[in-house]
Amino acid sequence: MTPLRSLGYSLRILFLAAVCSLTPLTGGAASLPDFTALVQKHGAAVVNISTRQAVKAATPNFPGIDEDDPMFDFFRRFIPRRPGIPHADPDNRSLGSGFIVSGDGYILTNAHVVADAEEILVRLVDKREFHAKVIGADARSDVALIKIDATGLPRLAIGDPNALQVGEWVVAIGSPFGFDHSVTAGIVSAKGRSLPDENFVPFIQTDVAINPGNSGGPLFNLRGEVVGMNSQIYSQTGGFMGLSFAIPIDVAMDVQQQLRTTGRVQRGRIGVAIQEVTRGLAESFGLPQAEGALVSTVDPDGPAARAGIEQGDVIVRFGDKDVSASADLPRIVAAIRPRTRVPVRVYRAGESRELAVTVGEWQDEKGGKSSPSRRPAPSTNKLGLVVGEPTAAQRREREIDRGLVVERVQGAAARAELQVGDLIVAIVSRGRQTALTSVQTFDRMVSGLKDGQQVTLLVERADGNSYITLRAGE
Repeated sequence: MTPLRSLGYSLRILFLAAVCSLTPLTGGAASLPDFTALVQKHGAAVVNISTRQAVKAATPNFPGIDEDDPMFDFFRRFIPRRPGIPHADPDNRSLGSGFIVSGDGYILTNAHVVADAEEILVRLVDKREFHAKVIGADARSDVALIKIDATGLPRLAIGDPNALQVGEWVVAIGSPFGFDHSVTAGIVSAKGRSLPDENFVPFIQTDVAINPGNSGGPLFNLRGEVVGMNSQIYSQTGGFMGLSFAIPIDVAMDVQQQLRTTGRVQRGRIGVAIQEVTRGLAESFGLPQAEGALVSTVDPDGPAARAGIEQGDVIVRFGDKDVSASADLPRIVAAIRPRTRVPVRVYRAGESRELAVTVGEWQDEKGGKSSPSRRPAPSTNKLGLVVGEPTAAQRREREIDRGLVVERVQGAAARAELQVGDLIVAIVSRGRQTALTSVQTFDRMVSGLKDGQQVTLLVERADGNSYITLRAGE
């Protein structure tokens, strides 16, 4: 065999190997899923939504001419605007998507699609158009229910988002940039995603192409069931970048049912602030593993306090659901109707305890405390902290009766992101939490630490309490 023929033979072998790699081990031909039947069967229940919001037209400004001067109207009507500056438009229009959930005209979409709308126009796949009215909207979950005056409409089957598997194919239908009934497909990238300021929705993350105008449209599984409502994208440009987020359909359907029956959404609350349990915190609190929601603050007048939940407790089960991560707890509690009595399992001082809490009703709460003033009080320790007892003015300003003010940070404390002005109210070691009332007590406890030994501090800031773990001498 000549060298040239040998090369050709090798290339043919490589080509055949590449083709074989596309064939599954079962012996069948490799193929991607065919979405045509799904789109043909269910696409008619997806609608295009356009809205109009009235905005105040800008008044032109002509220096030196009063609006009451007759010449003002002349200049307003005949002097052309500068290039690049559009005429004042009394209407602000936006586009979105939605899908029919009942044959008598109820439609689900995103709350932000219809927010502040004076007019909502729904266009069906057969080009019929209807004016819609808002039955209710919930900004916290970004779900809105609207209705058109029509009957005999096609509706979509509702699936189970909990049965979705990461890696499973999903399909979106919507109107990106106003292009009606555009179909895109991808896979489920992750489940139960938490997004900033979105504590009550365990988002489904996908790589389905979603763009402005897709908002409110359905996300299908391959059985043609709606498993989510497309809501948000992560983007640094305003366009699709491979990260899309959908509201699980069970969450959206629960919200729409409440909007339909009562016009508002009720959510549970128990009155605690929580944080994630790290491996270091789990060790400090004597937990068998890093799971649950660590209670950093308890509202003294809230349901949790009345149930006996304390600061430093780790909630690992609420009702019939395990709390694997701190982000799970707000969703679980919010889904429970107020005035429901629920069993709670907590870890306290390394031991499991069973409590029961009567869930209250969630509402927006605003508040905070002023930043403390500073005063020098050098008192170094192995944690790299300089602390001092709060002054009388600080006690009045922050309404505190315990704790030590951080006045300088370095070393381990700086790496743990402790800050000047923090108030250290307790120290946790071997599952026990000790309140701090003097610098001498704190220094004595810290001086007994060995280099590299882990310690956890309960720190109060203007935005709430949190536990911070660091190692002595580092």
